[in-house]
Amino acid sequence: MHLNQSASTLLETSFADLPSLECRQIDLPSGSRLIDCGVTVTGSHEAGLRMARVAMAGLGTVTLEPPNDSCEWAMVHVSSEHPVAACLASQYAGWKVTRGKYFAMGSGPMRAAIGREDLFDRIGMREQTDVAIGLLECSKLPTDEVCCDLATAAGVVPSQLRLLVARTASEAGTLQVIARSLETALHKLDTLHFDLSRVLRGSGAAPLAPVPNDDLVAIGRTNDSILYGGRVRLDVTGDDASLLAVGPYVSSAASPDFGSLFLDLFQRAGGDFYKMDPAIFAPAVIEFLNCDTGTLHVFGQQRDDVVRHSFL
Repeated sequence: MHLNQSASTLLETSFADLPSLECRQIDLPSGSRLIDCGVTVTGSHEAGLRMARVAMAGLGTVTLEPPNDSCEWAMVHVSSEHPVAACLASQYAGWKVTRGKYFAMGSGPMRAAIGREDLFDRIGMREQTDVAIGLLECSKLPTDEVCCDLATAAGVVPSQLRLLVARTASEAGTLQVIARSLETALHKLDTLHFDLSRVLRGSGAAPLAPVPNDDLVAIGRTNDSILYGGRVRLDVTGDDASLLAVGPYVSSAASPDFGSLFLDLFQRAGGDFYKMDPAIFAPAVIEFLNCDTGTLHVFGQQRDDVVRHSFL
């Protein structure tokens, strides 16, 4: 699908007018290019929408719907006709970027060019490319050395690396993370060994969290948005029996920790995501529409009270 090339074209058009997005461009000595969407600049929700679309390599739509009488929060909607490619091969924040004391979570189609995650053994979609496009979730801009490391891992020259960067505690950073509701459901299905080739299309929505001044609080709120307010629908093929068997475990309600604020669970785990119950990393509600039988299966439950507690 040429994920990186598609994302490169979208990035060039989407971020052509940086001042209107409250973003800025930084060209490093190696030729690598950064677009700061919320580290040293204010950024904006519009920048977050465009980040999310680039993260999905142009294979998804991402929109922001304002609050209404039935919901007090704006909602981040996402959908894709190619959900496995858009979400798992590209959008998923599956690459840890480290060098010295620098740390960031990497997402975007550059992951398909790096191709070292076990996930790609299952879904395929590794690619060789001349340009690599990625997103970094971090509170500091990467150094030129970090960018050169990423370019080498992706198999491109540094001058062909493009990175969109935002801290979680920014308008763009918060929105692009919450735009991962669909990705979260697909990732959970993958961990449950569900045949992802059965997934035809998908959509999701989750409430947009207020942006705090602290990144840790922002991480808590963005996760609570999906875990307690996220709703995902997948159109699938195949038998209903397998959907009934796997469905209850795709929702975050499958975790005994369901109902606790993410930040409380994170602190209880000593600040280590990998010590948390993996079952909690899922949307609140998952719907499967079986296109072969016409049956709609719904699992999980939303907890507006937990979302409100987190956001306020």
